[in-house]
Amino acid sequence: MLINLFLRGVSLILALSIVLVQPLGAENTPSTCSSCCSYADLVAPLLPAVVNISTTTIVRGRNELGGSPMDIPFPKGSPLEDFFKEFLDRMQPEGPRNVTALGSGFIIDPEGYVVTNYHVVADADQITVILSDNVELKATLVGRDRRTDIALLKVNTDKKLPSVQWGDSTKLRTGDRIVAIGNPFGLGGTVTSGIVSHLARDIGEHTRSGDFVEGYIQTDASINLGNSGGPMFDTSGHVVGVNTSIYTPNGTSVGIGFAIPSEIAKKVIAQIRQYGRTKRGWLGVHIQPVTEDIAEGLGLKDLKGALIGSVVRDGPAAKAKLQSGDVILKVGDVDVLNQRSLPRIVGDIPVGSKVPVTFWRKGKIMTLPVQIGEFEEAEEAGVIPSPDGRKELVKGVEIHGMTLQPLNDEVRQRFDIPGESKGVLVADVASKSSAAEKGIRPGDIIVEISQEEVSTPQQIVDILKQAEKDKRKTALFLINHNGELHYVSIRLAPEGEKG
Repeated sequence: MLINLFLRGVSLILALSIVLVQPLGAENTPSTCSSCCSYADLVAPLLPAVVNISTTTIVRGRNELGGSPMDIPFPKGSPLEDFFKEFLDRMQPEGPRNVTALGSGFIIDPEGYVVTNYHVVADADQITVILSDNVELKATLVGRDRRTDIALLKVNTDKKLPSVQWGDSTKLRTGDRIVAIGNPFGLGGTVTSGIVSHLARDIGEHTRSGDFVEGYIQTDASINLGNSGGPMFDTSGHVVGVNTSIYTPNGTSVGIGFAIPSEIAKKVIAQIRQYGRTKRGWLGVHIQPVTEDIAEGLGLKDLKGALIGSVVRDGPAAKAKLQSGDVILKVGDVDVLNQRSLPRIVGDIPVGSKVPVTFWRKGKIMTLPVQIGEFEEAEEAGVIPSPDGRKELVKGVEIHGMTLQPLNDEVRQRFDIPGESKGVLVADVASKSSAAEKGIRPGDIIVEISQEEVSTPQQIVDILKQAEKDKRKTALFLINHNGELHYVSIRLAPEGEKG
């Protein structure tokens, strides 16, 4: 199981992620640094710049979420009623409570700028940076980017802080040595080492980040919960990666960890420092890989490029007359090797620039000038689905606190829903509804109700109204959540009660 260290969790302690670090670099090869080499001289000046990140999140209690003792599914006065209530009080107390989580980070500027993972601070109400000498400093969030899992913090201090420098991840080779420093399980200042196990690893299908990460650095350095956001150093002491994920069947390191390459992270950080957010280039196309069958059908000789599945109306590509079925081969003077490389290439182009786009169309190679738009503006306008879950559509059928939408082409495009998925989309959920209590969230798909398949919001309305007429207290929903199916029993509101 790939753990993206979004496992900051509801438990009291650590939802920590990952630190992948081990020295690497062309300077240190097996001939110049054997297994008996010490990393002490390398690590000593780096340790003070690596920090622990402690976050506090206020979690609402059961009463605030709309729950009440009346929800306990046992007869009043039953011995099981007291047992079940005690269980609920432990798992979900009535009042609000603070949940603390730990992660890692590193200082990139003596003035107090700290880099960490987005998921380490995503839901935090309070962020504290703990220096290597245990000094605690309150931090403010300068900006964050869900799509690369990068965040930038700022602490105020009277003195200059120790800092580290970015390295060049493009010079890494498989087999190079690397070192990681972080805060696994709250054990700050922990150093591990290893090698680069693989470069440009694609883990996009396992994580909510990755849109603009063309490939992750894989390492065998020991990385565990709490290492997320920590630095990966090469053997010259420069940051070549930001540790973000591990692959593990048991929640602990098994020698497969992943880091965001520094060449991506430092560009994101530079934009956040300048604008308070990212500001990426945008082409306005929905793309898919060029498979062997597609290449043969189009008459392409190889599998390079990115196939345009559809063009966003009034977007940069549409205005330049690019079409569905075109295969983008080059943007400017940069070759598009595959589907994954195109977002990163375009994202690096300054917004407003006019660049030539070379593409294959009906047996001919053609070039058209395209004025690059801004990705974030398109996202805010709803043209691109937001990764933060703010994808609500204005209109929809409302019932029991849920706003429902049919799975038409527009909805599938906005919510990134695969074509094979069937059912009805939950576009929004009221915070105190019975659906919210049972964990139904915006973006979930209702597949069945009471073992009856549904494909339109009206079908759901009809089934639930009939269930209420039959005086049924609950309805069994089959929910598709991010591709995984599970059943949820929803309490039906008594007549006159609004969900």
